[in-house]
Amino acid sequence: MPLDELRSLLARHARPDWTTALDGVFVSRVDRAAPPAPSMFGTVLAVIAQGAKHLALGDRIHEYGAGQYLVASVDLPVTGRFAGASPDRPALGFGMALDPALIAEVLLRAGPGDLPRVGTGAPPGIAVSDASEELIDAVVRLLRLLDRPRDRAVLAPLVRREILWLLITGDQGGTVRQLGLADSGLSHIARAVRWIRENYAEPFRVEEVARLSGMSVSAFHRNFRGVTAMSPIQFQKQIRLQEARLLLATRPRDVAGVGHRVGYDSPSQFSREYRRRFGVPPGEDAARLRLSGPAAAPALP
Repeated sequence: MPLDELRSLLARHARPDWTTALDGVFVSRVDRAAPPAPSMFGTVLAVIAQGAKHLALGDRIHEYGAGQYLVASVDLPVTGRFAGASPDRPALGFGMALDPALIAEVLLRAGPGDLPRVGTGAPPGIAVSDASEELIDAVVRLLRLLDRPRDRAVLAPLVRREILWLLITGDQGGTVRQLGLADSGLSHIARAVRWIRENYAEPFRVEEVARLSGMSVSAFHRNFRGVTAMSPIQFQKQIRLQEARLLLATRPRDVAGVGHRVGYDSPSQFSREYRRRFGVPPGEDAARLRLSGPAAAPALP
């Protein structure tokens, strides 16, 4: 069965850094359940072959397991963990970056009437569905190319397009299609998300970001929360705190300086919000990170 072969391929090709010889294709293997960890990831397809994963985004909880796939349509701060993983039965997953330009190319090849009608509003940033047998089979054929170096350059682009077409015509087709449309609601929100991530340490007015994204303030608020499950200010706070944690791993004795660098003028506010996010004050977390080393951010959700 395709899922059995998928498990075998993932177990054989898993690396510590989750990368593969195919650019933008990732393989994950997790041998033990761990506490929930914050991470960032971009636009990606993720398929679970064994085990299960729980993701929290804002006030939304997403769960998916073997035979299911997840589409992430913007770069979002999430908290996630694999459940029930063990050395005897590790969690195994496949990931593939979703390239908007390639999605646009596939859409241009579709004939009249080939695509169902979808809404124009911005869809949620994360969505989970059951994977069809055709999708699992295409993922298996892409991973088989890891054992066939001579064939990769010719066949991998073809299988990638097949996977994208199956996504476009599947349950999450509306989301994937909007990734390839420059003027979609999702593209407008992705523009705002990118701006906030690049300028996270600076204060901003929501009206200014709405204008940069090409939306009215009311439409921007509605669509931003619909995609990210957060307000723009809450989103900025999540980015600030995750960046602070990364900095504390290398500058554990400069808690106040790190807080100021990520945009906090008040050390007490930084400490309070950091503790609320990660469960411990920044100084205590920094000491722990210094001893254990920071956890690597997952390559796929």
